[in-house]
Amino acid sequence: MAEPAAAVQARSRPGTFARAWAKAVSGTSFLPMTQEQLEALLQRLTDDLAAALLAEPFDLRPGHRVGTELVAHHIASAEGLGRTVEVVQLRLVRDLGLVADDVEDRMARLLAAVATGYARALRDRTLDEQESIRRAVMKARTQAERALRDSEARFRHQATHDPLTDLPNRVLFTERLTAALNEPGRGARRVGLCFLDLDRFKVVNDSLGHQVGDRLLAAVADRLRRALDGHLVARLGGDEFVVLVEGTGGTDDVVAVADAALAAVGEPALVDGHELSVTASIGIVERQIAGTTPGDLMRAADSTLHWAKAAGGARWELFDAERNRRELARYALSAAIPAALERGEFYLDYQPLTSLRDGRLLGVEALVRWRHPELGVLRPDSFIGLAEETGLIVPLGGWVLAEACREAEGWSAHGGSAPFVSVNLAVRQVHRPGLVQEVRGLLERTGLPPERLQLEITESTMMSTTEEPVRALRVLADLGVRIAIDDFGTGYSNLAYLRDLPVTELKVAGEFVAGLRAPAVEPASRTDERILASLVSLAHALDLTVTAEGVETARQAERLRAIGCDAGQGWHFGRPAPARRILERIG
Repeated sequence: MAEPAAAVQARSRPGTFARAWAKAVSGTSFLPMTQEQLEALLQRLTDDLAAALLAEPFDLRPGHRVGTELVAHHIASAEGLGRTVEVVQLRLVRDLGLVADDVEDRMARLLAAVATGYARALRDRTLDEQESIRRAVMKARTQAERALRDSEARFRHQATHDPLTDLPNRVLFTERLTAALNEPGRGARRVGLCFLDLDRFKVVNDSLGHQVGDRLLAAVADRLRRALDGHLVARLGGDEFVVLVEGTGGTDDVVAVADAALAAVGEPALVDGHELSVTASIGIVERQIAGTTPGDLMRAADSTLHWAKAAGGARWELFDAERNRRELARYALSAAIPAALERGEFYLDYQPLTSLRDGRLLGVEALVRWRHPELGVLRPDSFIGLAEETGLIVPLGGWVLAEACREAEGWSAHGGSAPFVSVNLAVRQVHRPGLVQEVRGLLERTGLPPERLQLEITESTMMSTTEEPVRALRVLADLGVRIAIDDFGTGYSNLAYLRDLPVTELKVAGEFVAGLRAPAVEPASRTDERILASLVSLAHALDLTVTAEGVETARQAERLRAIGCDAGQGWHFGRPAPARRILERIG
């Protein structure tokens, strides 16, 4: 069908109407196009409207399409639609010179179709935009949730893993251990721990630097992770690691893990050009889950680790409940010493030092006892070692020295020849800077003559003294205080210090004297007698007196007398007793 002449004529006219339409809608919406592009668009739509008005038969679909295109090109506001209707109604027919019998009716219906198409397109676009927004929101929410989960995972990992080795840290280990102990239906299930500490790791840090030490720790951690795959390996801090062994069938399972750990640690590591070999100590605890707690397990493993360290390292030790009980009792005993001193629970017994020549009481050795409110009377071997380990030997030894001086001063008032009192000094006491002032002050306060005080120092103590303690002993000797070497013959037996130190007496260890109980015809007994005779001869050559300890029989006393030993101490001459017994002997 031939196109109407009016439509051809409209397309050939200048775009006056299109420019007017473009001017009318400009500014009603954001239009992502230039003015020329807008006028070209509206010129095409103008042509479509003009053709629709003159078409036979009359069709409203072009109007729908015009409305749709307006929205599609972002002329999508109510104001833009209103101005479009206004300019088309007022100017389209006039500006294009369109002539038709029912043009006014067609114009009204065509504008309605434009508005309908516009509304439908706007609705569809709104729905599309809402769907896009919904999808964007869902995507953003998904991304945010994923980012949050990733962030939480990172934070969780940082909070539960060691930054140097990337092994689980104490927090995660405690969580896993607690979960294992609280597992439902645990019944008779068992669990084990290996508490590992590198031996002498401080030497690496001190000699090669912390950077090398850190790299060595990372290498050890990696080896443990690979060697103990399937078990939780955690770093607790420093050079301490712990391995959780779940569902054990007994001690052997955990011992196998400990052996694997020792082998892994023991492999040489090349760190910054240094070939380093380290060993480890491991404390092992394995028990039923029922009735235990994380704290119980860790305390047991920690104690056992210390046993392995004390045994020389490079080994594992297995938890022993009875040994642990004894260790706890020792700790409780050492912790009670300060309060016991304040409450006056300690007291002194004295053991005679008797002349082998005429049986005269020469002196007494002060021996401390502890009247414990729960355990009864405790001998020195129950607590002296603890006091030395903890440093409490200083206040305890100071009390013994003061009490011995106080009691010995009163013995001279009972007539006779008052004996001297011999007091043992521990290593820490000998090395105290104020030893001379302490002894001098005690002598002045108690009135005890210096020659009636003897200080006993072990042979090993004398070997370890530095110049300052030696100087202090010389000062005390110049005051008249006697200096004796206790347990002579059991230490280094370096005789040089007998020449250089102000020693007045040697107390020969009971190990040699014990051999004299056997008949003199036995070879071992004759050997001990020769050793004792040599020691006595040496001491006399140096103008020293000799006291034999541990004399329990008359046979021993007689043989000691025969080789020229000066004095004896032991049950044969009297057991340790309170001061009043000493007074009975000198009264």
